Amino acid sequence: MDNKKIGFLLIFVAILFGIILFIFKIYIDQLNDSLMALTNGSCFLESGKCVHERNFLPFIIGAVAVVITLGLGAYLILFSKTAKSFEATQKNILKRISTTKNKELKEERFKILSEGLDEDEKKVMLKVKEQDGISQSTLMYRTDLSKSKLSMVLSQLEKKNLITKVKKGKINNIFLKKAL
Repeated sequence: MDNKKIGFLLIFVAILFGIILFIFKIYIDQLNDSLMALTNGSCFLESGKCVHERNFLPFIIGAVAVVITLGLGAYLILFSKTAKSFEATQKNILKRISTTKNKELKEERFKILSEGLDEDEKKVMLKVKEQDGISQSTLMYRTDLSKSKLSMVLSQLEKKNLITKVKKGKINNIFLKKAL
């Protein structure tokens, strides 16, 4: 059972208890009136105690219990709405943390990998990482390497099993072989 249903149930119980308490108070007042009628209109009993002197503690305790139950029911109804939004917020935060952590891990792996590469290989790997599937001619312009130098670097990276070339007609597209 969810919080909202429990809240409505508690409010119903509190209202029911309040009605019973009110009826009980009316009943006690009627008993006092009938007791006064038995004593010929006098409010004093044989013990010398006045029938109007009552102990209000049970009614106060009952009223407090009704108010607390109503408050708890209202809180649960309102809390059920905020709990769902709180859960959604938590899930979004966890998702962001996970995404950020994955990005950091990929960056760390790429950094470690690039330590074993020379400057031209680092340049090429960085540009291929930025745009996976980049054409060889575009890569040549972005890295400022000559056509022959780029071909040599790409061959070395292929031998190291870091990239793969995919031919599409006369164009070579360069992809990272492993997700970095």
